[in-house]
Parts: sequence; structure tokens; C-alpha cells
Amino acid sequence: MEDKFSVIDAGEGRFIKAWNNGVLFDEKAVDQLKNTAKLPFIYKYIAAMPDTHWGMGATIGTVLPTRGAVVPAAVGVDIGCGMIAEKTGLQREHFEDLAKIRAAIEAAVPCGRTNNGGKGDRGAWGVVPEAYQKKWDEEFAEKYEDLCTRHAGMRAKNTSNHFGTLGTGNHFIELTTDEDNNVWLVLHSGSRGMGNKIGNYFTELAQEMCAKFFVNLPDPQLAYLPERTNEFQDYRHAVNLAQDFAWQNRLFMVEAIYKALEEIGIKMQHAKTVHCHHNYIAWEHHFGENVIVTRKGAVRARDTDMGIIPGSMGARTYIVKGLGNKHSFHTCSHGAGRAMSRREAERRFTVEDHIKATEGIECAKDASVLDETPGAYKDIETVMAAQSDLVEPVYRLKQFICVKGGKD
Repeated sequence: MEDKFSVIDAGEGRFIKAWNNGVLFDEKAVDQLKNTAKLPFIYKYIAAMPDTHWGMGATIGTVLPTRGAVVPAAVGVDIGCGMIAEKTGLQREHFEDLAKIRAAIEAAVPCGRTNNGGKGDRGAWGVVPEAYQKKWDEEFAEKYEDLCTRHAGMRAKNTSNHFGTLGTGNHFIELTTDEDNNVWLVLHSGSRGMGNKIGNYFTELAQEMCAKFFVNLPDPQLAYLPERTNEFQDYRHAVNLAQDFAWQNRLFMVEAIYKALEEIGIKMQHAKTVHCHHNYIAWEHHFGENVIVTRKGAVRARDTDMGIIPGSMGARTYIVKGLGNKHSFHTCSHGAGRAMSRREAERRFTVEDHIKATEGIECAKDASVLDETPGAYKDIETVMAAQSDLVEPVYRLKQFICVKGGKD
């Protein structure tokens, strides 16, 4: 298959392989890609997926292969953010009262955020369900406390009480149908407050270390942790813990949704499951060498991998099979990617625009989700066409219910 990437010259002998055929990369994102590509420990080049857009620290939709160092901001603060999709064994006709179903999901899974994440926050548990607390106590608490004794700044005020919760922003829960009218549950969330605190703390720590040794950076957010340091090793353990938290968080939400819908007479089955991270670090083998691969808003797409690529709350989601393209370091996009900032979307679109764009979908139809309205995102069909050498679509899903967290 013909490769679809173009090459962007970053200067100083460095470059980016970009899957941007027919897809707009804004100028800020390209400048950010060039800055990142010039870091001295980048292995060969960085890869930019078709959903690439500007992000804090490093561009969202990028792959950073490195040797000898990691950039905490290139992972970001939603460590382990990813998606799970389950074929439920039911068809669309089994889902009749959509408003009732949506309400049941929202009652089962805390969504959004209030009170600045403090006491009474509707997006966290007041009393943590017993099974969630047990999981935290048995598998997370000791490791987390050990890290916090050395790095007090990474301690979060919300940990186990964020298990089984959705969050805000682009996180969502959807019921969708494939081309054969089968219903799928699709869910997008991450490591919540725990990952946020880890990401911010280690980014600041990396900046302090780079300043201490007079390291000149094109952007302070690209500060890094050298591999042969205790700080690197602790960050590695903290990231792994947050990634595990995010994975378990999604599993808890799936179970809660199944139980809630069964209580209103809809008994779903775990007929098929696809589960993947898209904000994470992995140790992998590429071009004959072992390297650290940081994917910020990108999904691993080896020829043995299944992935999930959503559009927006009004567009299709694709379940895909990886094609193992070596040029992208076996990676594809994690979604359609934003076409504009949240503030710009709120300025440009009206509630009426949003209602029209989400016609036929049971979802929030008010100003609280204007930053997530479909027009704020790139066209998913164009994005998929731009990466046809990275993945093969297996299922095409279209939502009929979408749950979003909304804002304070």
C-alpha cells in the first residue's frame, strides 16, 4: 500500500513524518511539532497523525520515539486516557426510551465537575463504592503512597473516589449502532485527578532539573527527565500506575452501565471488547532498536492491534485494525482532532447550531457542551482517508445516545 505521509522539515537536520493529506495542520501545531522534533534525544523523527492539533507542551496527535529521556508534558496530564468499545449482543430496537436510558447512565456514572473538584463535586463519589475502594486498597494504595512519600507534589485530593467516573471535556459515553444495527457501548475517559496531578508535578520537576543544568529548550514545556535519574524511574512508575488506574476506571464504568440498564429491563452482553490507551508511554522495538514511545493522542496500530477512533458527538466512531506501518511507529490517530479551540467553538457556534448538528441523538443540547459541538472537530471521514495506510476500518458506528460531563 502506498504511504500517505508527507515530510515536514524541522531544521537542524530533523524532520516530521505527517499524515496530513487533505487535513489542516494549523500553524501553531506545526511550530510545536518542529520544536519537539529538534530535541536531541528524539529517535529518527516524530510522527504526526491526521488529528494533530496544538496542545499544552507537545502537539496532540503525535508520536515521540526517544532514547535516554522522556518529556512528561508529551504524555500530558490525562495519563492513560483511552477508550473501550463493547458489542452488547443487542440491536437498536431493544433501546426505546432514550431519555430514560441516558438518565440511567448518568445516575450510574458520576459525570462532569463542580465545586472546583472539591467537596460535593458531582463528578466524584461522596462515598466510594465498596468494590472500587477495595481495588484501590489492594492494587494501588501502597504503590501510590510510596511514590508520594518521595514526591509530595504528585499527591491528588481525588484518587479512589474517581474510580468509575467519567470526567469532563471530550470524555463521553455513547450507545451506538454498527452497519448491521448491532448496538455497541463506547466510552472515553482517563486517569482523572490522579493522572492530572502526576502529569503537572513531573512536568514542573523536569523544568526545574533542566534549569538547574542550564538546558536551553525551544519551549519550557518540553523539559525532560534523563533516563539515568531517580526522577525518571519514579515518573515511569507513576505513569504506569496512572495508566493502570485509567484502564480499570473504564472497566468499572462499563460494568456500572450494564447493571444500570439491566435494572430498567435492558440486559446487554459482553459480546466483543476493544480497549486501548491513547495518552501513554510504552517501551517498544522499532527499526532494530529498543526505544521509549510516547503517544499523545495516538493509538498503537500494529498488525495485531484493534483500535477505536471517534469523530465527535455527532459523527461516526471507527473500530479499526492496525496495519503495522513502520513509518508511523505502528500508530494511528486517536480521533478526528479539534479544528478549533474550546473558546473559539463557544464563540462561533450557537445552541441552535448544536441542536441541528446533533439531530436524532439523545444528548445535552445546551451551552454547557458548545465546546464539544461537532463543528469544533475535524471531519472524521477526511481523517480516516488520510490514514488509510495505518488502519483498516472494521466497524463503523453511529451514536444514538451521548453522555458528556459538561462544565461547572
